[in-house]
Amino acid sequence: MGCFPCLESKEGEVLNGRTVRDEKRSERPMVPPKIDRLPATANRAKSRTNSVGSKTELLVQKDGAGVNISSQTFTFRELAAATRNFRPDCLLGEGGFGRVYKGRLESTGKVVAVKQLDRNGLQGNREFLVEVLMLSLLHHPNLVNLIGYCADGDQRLLVYEFIPLGSLEDHLHDLPPDKESLDWNTRMKIAAGAARGLEYLHDKANPPVIYRDFKSSNILLDEGFHPKLSDFGLAKLGPVGDKSHVSTRVMGTYGYCAPEYAMTGQLTVKSDVYSFGVVFLELITGRKAIDSTKEHGEQNLVSWARPMFNDRRKLPKLADPKLRGRYPMRGLYQALAIASMCIQEQAASRPLIADVVTALSYLASQNYDATEKGRSRSRQDEKGARMLANTDGAGGSGRRLELGSEKEDSPREIIGIMNKDFNRERAIAEAKLWGENWREKRRQNNSNFPNVDG
Repeated sequence: MGCFPCLESKEGEVLNGRTVRDEKRSERPMVPPKIDRLPATANRAKSRTNSVGSKTELLVQKDGAGVNISSQTFTFRELAAATRNFRPDCLLGEGGFGRVYKGRLESTGKVVAVKQLDRNGLQGNREFLVEVLMLSLLHHPNLVNLIGYCADGDQRLLVYEFIPLGSLEDHLHDLPPDKESLDWNTRMKIAAGAARGLEYLHDKANPPVIYRDFKSSNILLDEGFHPKLSDFGLAKLGPVGDKSHVSTRVMGTYGYCAPEYAMTGQLTVKSDVYSFGVVFLELITGRKAIDSTKEHGEQNLVSWARPMFNDRRKLPKLADPKLRGRYPMRGLYQALAIASMCIQEQAASRPLIADVVTALSYLASQNYDATEKGRSRSRQDEKGARMLANTDGAGGSGRRLELGSEKEDSPREIIGIMNKDFNRERAIAEAKLWGENWREKRRQNNSNFPNVDG
């Protein structure tokens, strides 16, 4: 899409009285040139805005059309009125970056979500500018839509579309007794949609964007449980050219960070894939990534789940008890296979997010029937599934899963990638071929499966 090629200066720039050298360019925040209402505390960032503002006309998409990166600006008075002076009964939630309120814009009557950044919180002026720019340039059905922002005085507020169903975290953990748990089909649909959002950031944006804060509380659910990624303040431009990674200070949420990123600060798109695997495990198990209320050996979700991949008899124990057995056994095995690949210790062993999307699109298309007939069918699937021992001494990838079914549309390539000594290029090629065959078969069946390709 060619969104960001001209946001980097060819020479070192002066920031806070220091020279920013070439090797530190990946650390520079992307600043939207249309933000011109910054106070004195942000004059340094504004000066950098001016240095790149003259180049913004070079931003183009694949079709050659210019990109309009401006967002609507609001005064603090307008947003205070929209949220009824930020009344507590309008509060939707809060986190390390600040509080989010539900509001209604007086000018249009549109219902919105207003995030008021905590001036003493984790998200400073730098992250604020990054988020405005990211969401002004990047548009996808699985990314939250930014309506505008406010930069009055020392106030920093972001205005988003209102997402009525809250976050994925709200629907997975600490549910009140009267709230229905997500069913299997909805969980797979959410996972597939969230993966498509990551795929857009990794493969469609140029250079790629590393989300860096993928977690259940940042996945918002629109009508019909349609997932949208939110909170882009920690997003980073990925490596370009012959670079394999970008180096940065470690940010994110404990329990979701990839081990190599947490230890070295070296960030790649595979770091996001690991975080996705953790969230997918949350969807499958119903457990939190980190839960201090559990026994010592069960507090870390990945550490608790990984040993169970080695024993087929224990795999059903990984399913969320709130599902009450209403899930396809073969689908559970396949979902756990995907999760196992994503949380590999070694980044090179993890799949690309595009391969994850292909596998999850298949899973989401297999609409599970929770009736007695559907449960009977799932028991037949269980008899046709078996686990083959494949000890992985380097990271606990567990055993590889093989399905008894030899149908052309069964994603056996998922199984091959779990093998320690797999040929990656061949596995990817086979996965793509399987995906093409599956889509062709679906078309020939007159769209018997629901459309999951987005």
